[in-house]
Amino acid sequence: MTAADAAVEHSARTRAHLLRQIDAAGGFLSFEQFMDQALYAPGLGYYCGGAQKLGAGGDFTTAPEVSGLFGACVALQCAEILRGLPRGGLPLGTLPRGALPRASIVEIGAGSGRLAADILARLESLDQLPGHYSILEISADLRARQREHIGKRLPHLLHRVQWLDGPPEEAFDGIILANEVLDALPVARFRWRQSSVEEMGVGIKDGSLAWSTRPADAAMTRVCRELAAAGGGWDEGYTSEYCPRLAAWTEAVTRKLRTGAVLWFDYGLPRSQYYLAERCDGTLLCHFRHRVSDDPFANLGLQDITAWVDFTALALASQQAGLEVAGFTTQAHFLAGLQVDQEMRRAAGGDENLFARLANQARQLMLPGEMGERFKAMACLRGMDRALSGFALLDLRHTL
Repeated sequence: MTAADAAVEHSARTRAHLLRQIDAAGGFLSFEQFMDQALYAPGLGYYCGGAQKLGAGGDFTTAPEVSGLFGACVALQCAEILRGLPRGGLPLGTLPRGALPRASIVEIGAGSGRLAADILARLESLDQLPGHYSILEISADLRARQREHIGKRLPHLLHRVQWLDGPPEEAFDGIILANEVLDALPVARFRWRQSSVEEMGVGIKDGSLAWSTRPADAAMTRVCRELAAAGGGWDEGYTSEYCPRLAAWTEAVTRKLRTGAVLWFDYGLPRSQYYLAERCDGTLLCHFRHRVSDDPFANLGLQDITAWVDFTALALASQQAGLEVAGFTTQAHFLAGLQVDQEMRRAAGGDENLFARLANQARQLMLPGEMGERFKAMACLRGMDRALSGFALLDLRHTL
């Protein structure tokens, strides 16, 4: 069977699974449930299958895949935080399952493993390696790719890396990292009416998946009215989304952080900008072979489904989880604050051709028309009071 045939078969099985889910739900599956199954159904969902997702042969490109400069700058920010935390810990083999030593880094959803390798390599050069680097990864395929990448590039540090099935189970000091994770949390979709709110879900029409609506319940109606007020009011038919599980998810993944920081990186906006009247179709996007569409019913199990992050909601969720929002800025200003230009010179080592390539990569990471403005960085602290260089040039917390 060719790769193309296998992909078609996988998509057909995913579609059949979703049709069964809709039938079991009485003909209407909330979009949040649909997105959850399309992305995370065991053996079928996009993040639980074996197709390549990142890089030139995948579906999308993240900042670490664009350039090692991103990981190097994140490492500098991590080093700044780690200097104020206890170091060391027990040997990995002596740790109870799910436990972490002190001064650890936990990365949620590590993709290809390149960001982890970039961070570890730069921290080693700074003599600021954490006790351990843990990766929370639900995809067996991605775990294997991460282990292979780190093992080939940093074989002497692979013993410091461990993989987790879920959030840490015991308290630890350190850093939690999440790069382009929040955009893949399932969202609820809605359509605004002046007299009511409609919940958008998925049904079956002529044997195919199709959008379907039903009256929103009281909880969704209340949320939508709050969002409409934040955005300045909406016209009839305004359609968008929000993430109902963000608060619970944020609390779960940060619960055991005793002292340290959480660093979030993703594309998104503060609430007042996210829900402006002119953004009348929401931000839902699908990624397949570096092509973008707004059709979540195509390429089932083979395409990513995402929505932009409401950073106001993230700030509120972090505060509810006992964290202090210590910084919010654009990716461009985050990198500039950590002196990415010096990282370029260090990495080039006098090679003018390499410096020129790094400069092109930096432009892709930082220009407003590329990733510089769309992507944001947020830092949240617990149990520490420390100025963070990545957030020193531009403080956007007042927009949240």
